[in-house]
Amino acid sequence: MNSLVDVVSIAQELVRTKCLSCEAAFLAGSVVRGEETATSDLDVVVFDSSVTASYRESFIYKEWPIEWYVHNLSSYQAFYKSDCERARPSLPKMVSEGYILCDTGMARELQEEANILLKKGPEPWSEDDVTLKRYFLTDVFDDFIGATDRGEEMCCAAALADQVHEFILRTNQQWIGSSKWMVRALRKYDPKVAERFVKVFDHYYQTREKKAVISFVNDVLQPYGGRLFDGFSLGK
Repeated sequence: MNSLVDVVSIAQELVRTKCLSCEAAFLAGSVVRGEETATSDLDVVVFDSSVTASYRESFIYKEWPIEWYVHNLSSYQAFYKSDCERARPSLPKMVSEGYILCDTGMARELQEEANILLKKGPEPWSEDDVTLKRYFLTDVFDDFIGATDRGEEMCCAAALADQVHEFILRTNQQWIGSSKWMVRALRKYDPKVAERFVKVFDHYYQTREKKAVISFVNDVLQPYGGRLFDGFSLGK
């Protein structure tokens, strides 16, 4: 396992080699958080006023997989806006948590902007949003309950986990995640809820017993009126 000092040195060398004119650069991701695994890469976010548009590329440097994100001093705002609209603040989070690799005076300001955005959270769901999401969650929930084919059940379970994690977090004005970030986002909001989420789906995947998942999802929906089918209308 590489030390953070060694990794930072490699990342700083990369920035000096590849981007001479940048105003700020950050090293983000699992290495910075102390959560490095055998498959971890280095996420490097660069702010360079000389580039005309944002871009991203992936490559290998000094045996490290690199995810290289480049923005000028205005183009990143469109990504912040998109991240906020989907409630997955990927870029602001990388800037906020990032280790500063290069700074001509902009880095702290950029981090403070990202911190403010993250602290604010996503826009709250409207009553109509909750109704719509409750309906679609009910739909995949019913599919999961009724499925008897193992492959179909597994696909329904995956979709159900995604939608129920989103419903829990967005109804509480919290950021959501995808893949491994679903559980991380739930843990940040409420460790006990996250623990139950993992436990019930793990039990299903190991035993194919659905009772615990069904109870959990019903508990999530209950404060909002439970499952929704009869009477729902869209675009009428």
